[in-house]
Amino acid sequence: MNLFYGGDAPKTPSGNFCWVRTKFVRESGPWYAPAIKGPFGVVELLNEHLDLENADREMFIVLYLDMKRNVSYAQVNSVGGLHSALVHPREVFRTALLTNCNSVILVHNHPSGNPAPSKEDISLTDVLIDAGEVLGIEVLDHIVVGYQSYVSFHQEGLLKSRQGKGGRI
Repeated sequence: MNLFYGGDAPKTPSGNFCWVRTKFVRESGPWYAPAIKGPFGVVELLNEHLDLENADREMFIVLYLDMKRNVSYAQVNSVGGLHSALVHPREVFRTALLTNCNSVILVHNHPSGNPAPSKEDISLTDVLIDAGEVLGIEVLDHIVVGYQSYVSFHQEGLLKSRQGKGGRI
């Protein structure tokens, strides 16, 4: 019996499975990323690559950081419509797990230009913090970008209070 090449196990309608492997492919880069000192540094870094404040659709970006809190990877996780983007914890943390990242910074824009977080933004952030805690991946901040302005959940005290184990950039 050879499990890796088809095997000789009897086949049943609901009892079969397949072996899989995952391959990580880098899209572009590496790009230079200065040390992130705070939310302004995140917004500045993203503005070099994406014109978030002028985007006509909501975009949800995740920055993946190493143990020293340097940006290792960045990903446009979701592109939505005028007022929302579909975001799921599974998609946010998949790349973090594949790249062995220690923490994440969440960023999205509001095409209206007003960076004030909505109730949905706050609720989503809470869900992502909970998922990150289960996986051992810290959510350091969620930054909402508007026209020539931004709001940092960390600076505004909007991150869940239990996120206090070093939740700084």
